Amino acid sequence: MTAQIRWFWARLNANYWFYPALFSIIGAALALALIYLDRNGFAAWVNDLSWITPARPDGASNMLTVIAGSMIAVASTVFSITIVAVSYASGTYGPRLLTNFMEDKGNQLSLATFIGTFVYSITVLRTIRGEDESAASAADAASTALPGFVPQLSLLVAYALMALSIAVLVYFLNHVPSGIRINNVLKGIGQRLIEGIEETYPDPGGEDDGQDRPQGKAILAHRPGYVQLIEFTELAAIGAKEDCDIILRVRTGDFVHPGMALLQVSGCDDTDAIRQALLDNFTLGASRTPEQDPQFLIDELVEIGLRALSPGINDPFTAITALHWLGAATSELGCRRLTKLICPDDDGSCRVHPLPDDFAHYVARGFGAIRSAVATNPIAAKVMLDTLRNAAAPIRDLKRIAILHREGVLLRDQARLSLGGPDLAEVEERFTSFNRAVSSSP
Repeated sequence: MTAQIRWFWARLNANYWFYPALFSIIGAALALALIYLDRNGFAAWVNDLSWITPARPDGASNMLTVIAGSMIAVASTVFSITIVAVSYASGTYGPRLLTNFMEDKGNQLSLATFIGTFVYSITVLRTIRGEDESAASAADAASTALPGFVPQLSLLVAYALMALSIAVLVYFLNHVPSGIRINNVLKGIGQRLIEGIEETYPDPGGEDDGQDRPQGKAILAHRPGYVQLIEFTELAAIGAKEDCDIILRVRTGDFVHPGMALLQVSGCDDTDAIRQALLDNFTLGASRTPEQDPQFLIDELVEIGLRALSPGINDPFTAITALHWLGAATSELGCRRLTKLICPDDDGSCRVHPLPDDFAHYVARGFGAIRSAVATNPIAAKVMLDTLRNAAAPIRDLKRIAILHREGVLLRDQARLSLGGPDLAEVEERFTSFNRAVSSSP
């Protein structure tokens, strides 16, 4: 159940409607609270401020009408600009990047600010009483010395929200074109990938550790979909409580369907209650997500690089930037222990046995997937050899260095099939430098 709650909260924050709806509620609540203070005389000190001229009913009504009308117009424009930017980005960089732009907090909070200000202004506007109107109550009549009723404190806050909205609009107009610049897109993916690697594999280490994985009775998936989240802590708690080993058969990001094994259970009875409790810690959905799945972000970098190197686009410099971030992530992976240990017990016993990850798989998924396209472009090929050399520099495990060296050899061989003449000679020369540097690594 914890996995579903965590996933629901993560998806709620990622939805485009959540913050606008939340700010609308906050705006209405703030307006009602300030109107209460104005009606009951708690805000009378505002009228005593010499630098604030008390507003008359007509002026206050006109001001709030202008603020409300302009805010809803700006909110519509902001939404339209966002949709255009998202359409451009998904068509140019790949459809998987649609999620990145929809989750952008700058876009969400900008739209939420305008809608919240609109709701606040409308709520305050309905309480203004003209000079020729009768008060709704004695407290209303006594709330101001001026004819009619103007909530001066509420109006002052509306003016402040208007100023805030203008600042947010200026920020948004800068944020959108900046957000779809390819260097910033790749930076966002690369930084999120490195953070995901640090969170998924927190322990520094060298070679991939082999695990003695017990065998048990399989528990099958009950519906099709991608594994979006696995609650390892809850699985470990169930294993400790039931005194059993839980052996995972899938990773986050894998596609499963009925008949496929999600996990195996060893050492305890396979009851319906235990089976359901274990299944509740797997979240399945229609698409992959970056949560717990560094490979998803690696695929995004590869996709951008492949699109950039396609004949229709032919933008090797975008591919070079993707290679740089891919190299940074690969180097981070090479310096970490890629075996996850779920050992909550005091005696150090591990109840949950995830599928082991290995460095060669990540290298093949990243550099291996983009290799053929890179080999057709001499600029990108030389940069990839430099990136492999730089990625190997901080790694101390000779086996992992050998994997990167082999990737450079494969790129050289592929370039020999795709290039010729001076272009191939330059790549061969760069490979010689790469081979010398990586072969001499500790």
